[in-house]
Amino acid sequence: MLYALLFGTYISAWAQHTYTITGKVTDKHNHALPGAYITISPILQTVASNADGEFTFPNVNAGTYEISASFIGYNEFKQPLVVNNSTHIAVVLTPATLSLQELTVACHHDEELKKEESLSVEIVNDVYIKQNLGGSLMTSLDRLPGVGSMEIGSGQSKPVIRGLGFNRVVVVENGIKHEGQQWGSDHGLEIDQYAVENAEIIKGPSSLMYGSDAIGGVIHLKQNTIPAMNTFGGSVDLTGKSNNNLVGTSVALNGRKNWLYGGIRLTLLDYADYKVPADSVDIYSYKAPLYKNRLRNTAGNEVNYNAYLGAIHGNFQTRFYISQTNNKSGFFANAHGVEPRNVDTDLHDASDRDIHYPYQNVRHFKLANKTQWENEKFRLEGNLGYQRNFRQEWSQYTSHGYMPPVFPDTLSFPSDLERQFDKHYYSGRFLATLLLDRWEITAGINGGYQDNAIDGRGFIIPAYKQVDAGAFALAKYELTEVSKLSAGVRYDFGKIHTDAYNDWFPSPIVEGQDTTYQYLQRAMELNRNFSNFSWSLGYIYSPAHWLLKLNVGKSFRMPIAKELAANGVNYHQFSYEVGDPNLDPEISYQLDAGIEYSEQKFAVGVTPFLNYFSNYIYLNPTADHDRLYGNGNQVFEYTQSKVFRFGGEVHAHCEIRDDLQVGILGEYVYSIQLSGEKEGYTLPFSPAPSLILNARYQKPSLWKVKHGYISLDYRLTAAQYNIVPPEEVTEGYQLMNLRIGGDLSIYRQTVTLSMQVQNVLNTKYFNHTSYYRRINVPESGRNF
Repeated sequence: MLYALLFGTYISAWAQHTYTITGKVTDKHNHALPGAYITISPILQTVASNADGEFTFPNVNAGTYEISASFIGYNEFKQPLVVNNSTHIAVVLTPATLSLQELTVACHHDEELKKEESLSVEIVNDVYIKQNLGGSLMTSLDRLPGVGSMEIGSGQSKPVIRGLGFNRVVVVENGIKHEGQQWGSDHGLEIDQYAVENAEIIKGPSSLMYGSDAIGGVIHLKQNTIPAMNTFGGSVDLTGKSNNNLVGTSVALNGRKNWLYGGIRLTLLDYADYKVPADSVDIYSYKAPLYKNRLRNTAGNEVNYNAYLGAIHGNFQTRFYISQTNNKSGFFANAHGVEPRNVDTDLHDASDRDIHYPYQNVRHFKLANKTQWENEKFRLEGNLGYQRNFRQEWSQYTSHGYMPPVFPDTLSFPSDLERQFDKHYYSGRFLATLLLDRWEITAGINGGYQDNAIDGRGFIIPAYKQVDAGAFALAKYELTEVSKLSAGVRYDFGKIHTDAYNDWFPSPIVEGQDTTYQYLQRAMELNRNFSNFSWSLGYIYSPAHWLLKLNVGKSFRMPIAKELAANGVNYHQFSYEVGDPNLDPEISYQLDAGIEYSEQKFAVGVTPFLNYFSNYIYLNPTADHDRLYGNGNQVFEYTQSKVFRFGGEVHAHCEIRDDLQVGILGEYVYSIQLSGEKEGYTLPFSPAPSLILNARYQKPSLWKVKHGYISLDYRLTAAQYNIVPPEEVTEGYQLMNLRIGGDLSIYRQTVTLSMQVQNVLNTKYFNHTSYYRRINVPESGRNF
């Protein structure tokens, strides 16, 4: 219905008389600035300036607008725009006397968003991502205060916001919630970081707008640049890394003809086993030697496809996205469900680029559409999406517990297929926004349906189907020009059905003098319904150089299938995990605040938070050990407890000279359980406090290099003594990271050079939230 309405308004808008707005973006010396973002509000049409700094907005209806332009290292340009005929605009940008790009490289609407959102927000664009490029998207973003990553080898990672991860952080790509197997500690984020043009990170509970799983925060990834009228272009990214001998390229093409535009991207990556500053690792009681400091069998490769096709005319826009990521990567051979002593080191060490058992294949397909229509007073937006996440884990068959010594040939799956997950996800989100004088009122609905099938010889979660839906309303009121109030309410409904599961092999059951063999049931059929009201209240005050925020709210998260029905060995962490079908949904109450002061040569800000969970869900280690299905793995059970959390982030930046800036970025999170067996303990995988001291030297022009920079980070991370056994204390560490880069102009084409030296001193250290921390595997060594 909404899409029909959008299409009807589109046809109506097409018939209106429109005008063309052209312009050129330069600096004060009349040098063209290619790649600047230019936006017309409130219709939010955005284009980028071409190689000559020129831009075009076709088909703009008559009316009163505001045009803005932004470029890295320059102050934002804004001016009113009255459209009653075609016109040309000269945009002159002045150098920013203080750039916070060491904290955030801003996209064109960052300041407006920060003043509209009462929660803490960080915004970065593709320039920031490339200057801080890591092995995966989240390692490229984890420099931001309050944002972390759970490392899974050298090619994958999971997002963590203020110590919360897994299904407590929602990742939204192009308006659609990314849905994979995010419940697994070894399951990375299947997104091509080269295709991300900007990212908005909302720290704090965001269930009101994004649904149940956003109880910890949201990472919103966008590809929203519209090519200039009648242009064709592209880019080539070449990447190399010394630590794991990575070589990769990402090639993009884009163009626009009148109202139709589109683009494609292909990314290829290939990497070897990565190196650590150690010649052995302690896997419980066994010291496993490493050949040439490499974690054997952590090599991998990645092939990603992305494409989009869009149309724009007047106030109407629609865009279709299609993508597929394909990843094959090995698991560290000494730490995946087999006795570390039994690894064939000769086989694995013969080459650092081959992939043997155990390894994983992951394919993620995504199809999405975003359609919107807007004028000065009203905006409609619709998002539809379909995803398929297909994940297989392969390993050589090994008999555990009562599994037969020889794998039978009568089963439907091969002997080396350890686990398979096949998820189909359908989702939709529809919003309507009304602008009335000082009011902005948004109402919307969103929902999704997922069907996750399983296969393979190993079991940890059953097949399941899940439905979730919600409706919300959010109102913002402008008290004065510098103060705003916001209030919202949401209702959620969710339903989950898990299938029963029985072992494919019989186990002996002894009753008195009799012994029978039965196919034991690991999981019963389960049906659970959940519903909840959430709410949020916020206040923003932004006079002159100040920005003050306050937000209080209640959030909700329904339990996932793993928490309700897990019953199997996690071969990646040597644990046996058991769910609880009677778990209640998580309820969170949080107070967020923020205060920031900024002027030409100085800026400082702090964003504290308080958080109370009445029933936080987590894996609780017990004194029991599994004897039926594994080799005596410790049993972990999902349980709930009351939890209190507090912490925050701080940043400060100062311009010493026109070309020299220094800054500091810090984060701290503390958690304590107020009930249950572990009362008085913290939560597992709690990040340690950390601080980054930064110095950055930059020149607008130096010889033939434009926007050249040298940046040095000195990171101090405290020891983490607040642990939940069997976690171990993680000692503190100090790291140095160096970045050098700039732009060259070759035959009117821009070549951007960016070099990093990560872990300059080749320091041996442990990340407390790392996937491999439990078996004492240090983080990567020096990496060029």
